[in-house]
Amino acid sequence: MSRTARRIVLAVWGLVLAGATQACGQASPATHDKPFWRAIAANKYQIPPNEKPFALAQELSSYLASPDPELRDDLTYSILTVWIVNRQQFSPEELIQLYERWTANLHAGLGETGTDSVLGRSFSALCLSSLAERELKTPFLGEARYRALITAALGYLRDEKDLRGFDPVKSWIHATAHTADLLAALAAHPLFRKEDQAAVLQAITRRLATASEVFLYGEQDRLGNVVAVIVNRADFDLNGFQSWLADLDATDQSVWKDLPPKLQPLTQFQNDSYMLRAVVAQILQRQSTPASLAAQQAVLKSLQRR
Repeated sequence: MSRTARRIVLAVWGLVLAGATQACGQASPATHDKPFWRAIAANKYQIPPNEKPFALAQELSSYLASPDPELRDDLTYSILTVWIVNRQQFSPEELIQLYERWTANLHAGLGETGTDSVLGRSFSALCLSSLAERELKTPFLGEARYRALITAALGYLRDEKDLRGFDPVKSWIHATAHTADLLAALAAHPLFRKEDQAAVLQAITRRLATASEVFLYGEQDRLGNVVAVIVNRADFDLNGFQSWLADLDATDQSVWKDLPPKLQPLTQFQNDSYMLRAVVAQILQRQSTPASLAAQQAVLKSLQRR
């Protein structure tokens, strides 16, 4: 058989195999254009006829890294959140598949700065916060996965290098804020332990200490919300909180040893101060307890010294 004939035979077999795969229902998943997703949002997030919700969720997951802000944020995140949190659309097994995919995304390109890879990581963290909200309503993770998610969230908060909040072309990036939303949902869970409180507070301190610039897009507010969620827990560790706050104060006050102050310690001082102001505001929005009032007073005293 000539080389040309062999090529023809191979091509024919390729078409046959492709047809067989499609017949078995194993064809590559169809993709939809942006007007399709816009129509879903416009129709109050109803599932279109003859569409499988989980297949749509899997397709949407591939758009979390899109540089197109409308597709990534306005459509993908919004649709997924409505389906996951409000409509409780997916089975526990399907939710776990999304959990596994989005948790893995937190490591994709981690360490890069100034590239689009941060979008997939950041918006996966945000979608994981939706899963954590769903978990609060109808638990599906189990203790092992819940604890793995806390570890993943703390690791991502620590290791993300791209701290851009907003880009005029790509819109919201917001890795720190999105991870804070995830931690806030996790901190409200019954499985959140007393030792987790200290770990999360220390992680917030570390994130603010390692930022090279003062956050400009509400990141301190979102981190302050995490602190307020912890403060309002029934098992809130007030002594541990006061110790954390004292250490934060001691570190921040050391900035004034140098005149003029050095830039990095001053940046940390400003980020910490804005975060503490947010903590007070967030505590005031919640029902008071003796412990939360004590925490509020401690933070106010810290702010008076700044």
